Amino acid sequence: MPHDRRNAQDGPRSVARRDFVRSAALLAAGLVAAGRVDSATAGEPSQGAGRVREFIRKVQNARLFDLASVWDENSPIASVNPTYSMSLAATHAGTRGVFGDGGKLSFTAEVQHWSGQHGAPSIDAIGHIGHNGLLFGGVDAAAATADLRGIGRSGVGAHLDMTHYPTDLLVNRGVLLDVARLVNGNLTPLPPQFEITARHLARAAKAQQVELERGDTVLIRTGWGQYFGANPALYKGDFSPGPGVEGAQFLIDAGARVVGNDTLTFEQRPPILGTPGTPSFQVFPVHMLVIADHGINIIENFFLEELAEARVYEFLLVVPPLKIRGGTGSALRSFALTPGPED
Repeated sequence: MPHDRRNAQDGPRSVARRDFVRSAALLAAGLVAAGRVDSATAGEPSQGAGRVREFIRKVQNARLFDLASVWDENSPIASVNPTYSMSLAATHAGTRGVFGDGGKLSFTAEVQHWSGQHGAPSIDAIGHIGHNGLLFGGVDAAAATADLRGIGRSGVGAHLDMTHYPTDLLVNRGVLLDVARLVNGNLTPLPPQFEITARHLARAAKAQQVELERGDTVLIRTGWGQYFGANPALYKGDFSPGPGVEGAQFLIDAGARVVGNDTLTFEQRPPILGTPGTPSFQVFPVHMLVIADHGINIIENFFLEELAEARVYEFLLVVPPLKIRGGTGSALRSFALTPGPED
């Protein structure tokens, strides 16, 4: 894919991208709300038909950035999560002729074993993390998972599972803060255990000439997406860069509704505050702050290298979690859209 190496915020391209992001999201919501999609596809001319066709043209002409890495049994998984495996439960060799059709039809199907909230990439449900025994909104964490079928299947906290991910966030304005480029001056990844602070995030936004708006999905690039396939042992090891509590608070104060990055755990690893056995000791303090205390979803394992290489910092972000009742999260096939060459 050829990349435009001009700054995404320079002159007319900045305006075009901002208009594309806002108009595409608003038009999609408006068409559905007004019921114009049905009338435009019923075979009868309508006022909305032209808008639908223009919307389709813009989306089809948009430049697409795939934010997912390939997932298989060698992909890095955090040690606290279930391992991944896949095997074919039916093969083409074994299914020919099972319906008595002389072997014309064959099919295959697989069985997979993995943790729903950890794929490449993945999003955490609000009920995924508890803080001092409570989920977001003061819901009893133990009661919410008393039924092993999933979050809320007990009758407590069902609104915190993955099926309740807000529909207005399925398509949202996304902003990339390329901290790795800010610090290194190039596409080199940040060093292990590098803490991303509020100052880093504010400086990255200023350098990129992009403004954070309330309701955004804010992504942080550390450069560690380069290691997902090339060095999975390093990627899932004991150390990786990410925001600390101060950096996470900056995103909360900015009004982000979803945050994410290109590492296994989003936050700085090891994400530990205090000394074990003391009241100040915390493991995954950013997860507790962001998810349990403020109800903000976290996305992990995004591949952000193509966006960074193209210097694209504002885009229409599509995040489609699976609607599995009680789910603690979901693997994603997520992508970003920016204006095409004619927009």
